[in-house]
Amino acid sequence: MVKQDKKLSLETNTVNSHPEIDLHENVVIHDDRGLQAIIAVHNSNLGPATGGCRIYPYASIHDALTDVLRLSRGMTYKSAMAGLPLGGGKSVIIANPAEDKSRDLLLAMGDFIESFNGQYIAAEDSGTTVDDIKVMALRTRHVSGIFADEEFGGDPSPVTAYGVFLGIKEAVRYRLGTDLQGIRVAVQGVGNVGHHLVRLLRSAKARVIVADANSTRVGTVVKEFRVACCSPAAILSTEVDVIAPCALGSAINTSNLPQIKAKIIAGAANNQLEHAALGEELFQRGILYAPDYVINSGGIIDIHYQQQGVRDIDVINAHVQKISATLANIFMESDRQQRATNAIADEMGRARFMSSVPRFAAA
Repeated sequence: MVKQDKKLSLETNTVNSHPEIDLHENVVIHDDRGLQAIIAVHNSNLGPATGGCRIYPYASIHDALTDVLRLSRGMTYKSAMAGLPLGGGKSVIIANPAEDKSRDLLLAMGDFIESFNGQYIAAEDSGTTVDDIKVMALRTRHVSGIFADEEFGGDPSPVTAYGVFLGIKEAVRYRLGTDLQGIRVAVQGVGNVGHHLVRLLRSAKARVIVADANSTRVGTVVKEFRVACCSPAAILSTEVDVIAPCALGSAINTSNLPQIKAKIIAGAANNQLEHAALGEELFQRGILYAPDYVINSGGIIDIHYQQQGVRDIDVINAHVQKISATLANIFMESDRQQRATNAIADEMGRARFMSSVPRFAAA
């Protein structure tokens, strides 16, 4: 179901025919009080649709819609594959987080989230911080990731990074038959998750090269962890064993795929493939791809336990550690069936969330 809210102009039939529409339950486009935003609920069969709130200066409403539809779908599969009683949703605010973010904007977003009556639960994402979510929480109960007493204030990024680290270890074990010592890893994007991932990789004695459009982030990581760096344009074509995309989506696309020399792609970014068919091309090229919504599910696992009031790190880590076994199963099935890993993961995920009935009516 698609709703128009106030002034943003986009025909409902255009939304319904959008190539990324995939049986989404609820999509609301909002333009009021200086807030231009979209909330998309993909599926709530397993529970409330949970996913981050992203702030990004999209070039158009169409671009924002494409992103939120893809991201919300990915969250459904992510929670299902992680064995969580959660559905998939996402929200995007069309703004520049460095210039346009304000208390009024965040409060308005809190009101927008509250209008979903618990069908959608928001958390921190690209362009937002734990403090931003705290401001939204002044207007809605339906947020997570804001535990003030914790080391990272409830930010799920360190747990996401831990899951990605475990996934890289599993992919390296499966494809290269070794541990991470001496393995060359290119980390594309060293924001919250990428920074923590570099720390974990260096602790395992991996050789790391990083790139990010933000030179300050690069300088910090290079100094702190003694790693190499290169330009964002060169990172995917470097001579490495593993590429870890940890920035925005569509990192792997038709143009750059032929340049990739790595044998493994395993990172934290959502929607790493420009389109699903690239998974088959990676498979044919002998590149092992760790499906993004499986390997990066540590954050949503942490969010779930926050919602339950469980802050025992051993309990949380034990759940995150299951990512390794899930990926191993996907890799083995891919080899057995001679099909792309993302296709295998999609089938597994659908089987889990389509076997349940919706728990929430459309807002």
